[in-house]
Amino acid sequence: MEILVCVKQVPGTTKVEVDPVTGVLKRDGVDSKMNPYDLYALETALRLKEKHGGTIKVISMGPPQAAEVIREAYMMGADEGALITDRKFAGADVLATSYTISQGVRKLGSFDLILCGKQTTDGDTAQVGPAMAENLNIPHIANVLSIIEMKEKSIVVEMDMASTVEIVEVQFPCLLTVEKGIFQPRLPSYRKKLITKDREVKMITLKDFDDKNEKNYGLNGSPTQVERIFPPDANSDRETWTGTGEQLGHKMASKLKTLKFI
Repeated sequence: MEILVCVKQVPGTTKVEVDPVTGVLKRDGVDSKMNPYDLYALETALRLKEKHGGTIKVISMGPPQAAEVIREAYMMGADEGALITDRKFAGADVLATSYTISQGVRKLGSFDLILCGKQTTDGDTAQVGPAMAENLNIPHIANVLSIIEMKEKSIVVEMDMASTVEIVEVQFPCLLTVEKGIFQPRLPSYRKKLITKDREVKMITLKDFDDKNEKNYGLNGSPTQVERIFPPDANSDRETWTGTGEQLGHKMASKLKTLKFI
């Protein structure tokens, strides 16, 4: 079983500046961490490997410092990892990002199963995983709640459909995006950290891709652009009221009418 897990380095804080020209996040100098949803995908891969054998590779896209999340994956049990990194990939939207990662996946070889977290905490589109599968021309299932059965040529999963839960079987190779709670992620191992401290993180750039057309990547390959992005206004205003329940009820109703909520 060849398993690939997609991971991403995201800001570890909500206080991130935005480039006023490009509208993208300024990540330099900001504390970062592995995208929390990707931890569930990685744990799913580790459980499948423990039960059925195989190898786990991880792939990420980002600046050179994003290699740290791959090293974190090594500390949890991943076997190999690669980082897709090139300045020409900066500012990519969902379409360009999914296409870029799919090109990187092709360079790593063939996989039976690709696992992604449901979404990232810095984008929240939940579209990159399914879009990757379309680019790779493989079937995919989103919002996977649990793995029911692993067969020789397919996998049976439970899928969240908002109003219903469905059981679906999909043939390999395929891509799954998993919900948080599918498994409890393990902590990184200090022992594995020592063992893997010199393990290579493969670097993949545009020159390594089969498609080297710069117009398909980064801002050039992004049909959507962020018009404006900004942090929400902080409102710390508050009032303290005293009185009987009846008085407070009337006061609350009056306030809601003043604010035009009712």
